[in-house]
Amino acid sequence: MGEKLEGKIWTGPFIVAVLNNFFLFVVYYCLLTLLPVYVLNELNGTEGQAGLVIAIFMLSAILIRPFSGRIIEVLGKRKTLIISQLFFCISSALYIFIDSIELLYALRFFHGIWFSFVTTALITIVNDFIPDSRKGAGLGYYAMSSNLAVVFGPFIALTTIQWFSFQILFIGLATAVFIGYVFAFTLKVTEYQKDTEVERRFLSWGDLFEKKAIPIAIVACLTSFAYTSIMSFISVYAESKNVFEYVSLFFIVFAIAMIVARPFTGKLYDTKGPSIVVLPSFILFAMGLFLLSVMDSVTILLISAVVVGVGYGSIVPCFQALAIQSAEKHRSAHATSTFWTFFDGGIAIGASTLGVVSALWSYSTMYLLCGGVIAVSIFIYWNLVSGKIKQRNEVNM
Repeated sequence: MGEKLEGKIWTGPFIVAVLNNFFLFVVYYCLLTLLPVYVLNELNGTEGQAGLVIAIFMLSAILIRPFSGRIIEVLGKRKTLIISQLFFCISSALYIFIDSIELLYALRFFHGIWFSFVTTALITIVNDFIPDSRKGAGLGYYAMSSNLAVVFGPFIALTTIQWFSFQILFIGLATAVFIGYVFAFTLKVTEYQKDTEVERRFLSWGDLFEKKAIPIAIVACLTSFAYTSIMSFISVYAESKNVFEYVSLFFIVFAIAMIVARPFTGKLYDTKGPSIVVLPSFILFAMGLFLLSVMDSVTILLISAVVVGVGYGSIVPCFQALAIQSAEKHRSAHATSTFWTFFDGGIAIGASTLGVVSALWSYSTMYLLCGGVIAVSIFIYWNLVSGKIKQRNEVNM
């Protein structure tokens, strides 16, 4: 690969897409934080019902994700984005009227469907806005918008409900999505020529998954599985170590480390290739998890935040770029849906199994196990993915 990078990333359409994605994930993480509290305090539900409200959304997203590539192929990227974001906006507004657990279950399933469609369509569109020579940096910045939402979403949710009602927050979230929906109309999208055979034939394996993206998707599944240990259990682990009040600072430090590292890792990806970023990032991520397994002070908690922020924060954008670049351009939607199906699956498996691990043994053992999963992922990446990258580069020379 050449050292000179050509093409501008921060164009008007790219900025609109990044902001739209940020709004979508702020809503997602706000609800992820807010709804368990809403179920317990407003609907008088149980802790099990609160957990099910989160799981149902993830289940519907995983079930629908494989079909999103086919839908985009048939309807087109822009039409899929406009329709799915409209229904995502409507779903966000309907929380205002929910007054029973059963209705909330139904709405969460409905909401998850449109979240799956809109996020797949948006990243497929944004991929066309990024020059081929800047894919690593461009998709890295795009992914950073959802990573930042991890910090801003819970902060907005927890701060707002201290001063206002749940209904006010639901209205605010629906408004944020609607703003993104309006801006989505400004996006000029390049549509690929439709294959009429695709529209007439029955569903096949190729309509649901892009087989060339499966190797990197498998590695992404293991990575998201390990990250679930942080996303779902860092709060209770910190509480058991008497550092609960510093959890919010953990995510702030995580975000800062990710933001600082992103320009450098994106440029390295584009000039030196993905492995020069992925392999060190894997090592850092594993180190961060091992640090958490022995965490007994605020200092170690925050050091692990830096290490995980650089490691995990650099890996996922690389995986997104690799998944998209593994397939032909007209199959980018299928590659994207394949990647996110496996990624979401890793989160779902992690959320359901790591809690059992922590209950049977300890949170320290859980983080040690997840560090081991990432260590194994290095070898899987090297054997399943790295060789294919070299072959693809040789063909393109």
